[in-house]
Amino acid sequence: MSNTVSAEWLRERLNNNEIVVADCRFVLGKPDAGKEAYDAGHLPGAVYFDLERDLSDPVDVHGGRHPLPEAGKLAAKLGKAGIDETKTVVVYDDQGGAMASRLWWILKYYGHSRVHVLDGGYSRWNSLGFETATDIPHPKGNEFRPQLQEGWLLDADQVRQRLGRPDTVIVDSREPKRYLGLEEPIDKIGGHIPGAANYFWKEGFTAEAALKEQAELKQLFKELDASKEIVVYCGSGVTACPNILALTEAGFPNVKLYGGSWSDWISYPENPIAPGPEQI
Repeated sequence: MSNTVSAEWLRERLNNNEIVVADCRFVLGKPDAGKEAYDAGHLPGAVYFDLERDLSDPVDVHGGRHPLPEAGKLAAKLGKAGIDETKTVVVYDDQGGAMASRLWWILKYYGHSRVHVLDGGYSRWNSLGFETATDIPHPKGNEFRPQLQEGWLLDADQVRQRLGRPDTVIVDSREPKRYLGLEEPIDKIGGHIPGAANYFWKEGFTAEAALKEQAELKQLFKELDASKEIVVYCGSGVTACPNILALTEAGFPNVKLYGGSWSDWISYPENPIAPGPEQI
């Protein structure tokens, strides 16, 4: 089954108690906006996961702007939301799939195979006139036991060791101006990791925030060698995840996340930084 599902598919199964729907809406720079949007209206029965309160740990010297959460802490929240190994989880946002893909990746990393991103997110659901709700669900809690997938997550040292290796391709998921170092509105230093190829994460999605068809994704990533290890990063480890979703759907079998991403990379003064374009 695909890593995404349509609004129509989910609507037919909303009353299935084996499905948990998770709302991941979050607006960078407006930390309360996602929860406020959820309170104003969400898919019936959906539980809410906040990017910074639930899906990230507090910022430290290293680890980037959105350090991945400690597994035990998030596992407790997942269990409280009714998620365990028996459930199918459908995640959505209203940010083009970026925030939902973060939870999709985390659940996959935790060993949970039945997780899908809702194509088009909340906007498409709403545009179809499908039912929404304002009541806050109180699911029966379960125990979520994470089984971390070894090798899926890399830190700065592991990325540094891969620089220049012929069997590894590093992918930068940020928009081109940030990758090239022409503009850096968020982090203190511009540029990119030396050798990284730039694939802006939004290129894998349609204007309606649906993941593109597999053939289109294969065409998008045609310059990448599927036999190589693909290491993906972005600014803080969030928008790398929709690129991982797209690469996975395109058939790339060995895709890894640099969790701290650019904001972590530049926290080490010894790490090299490159401007300008790169050859794959």
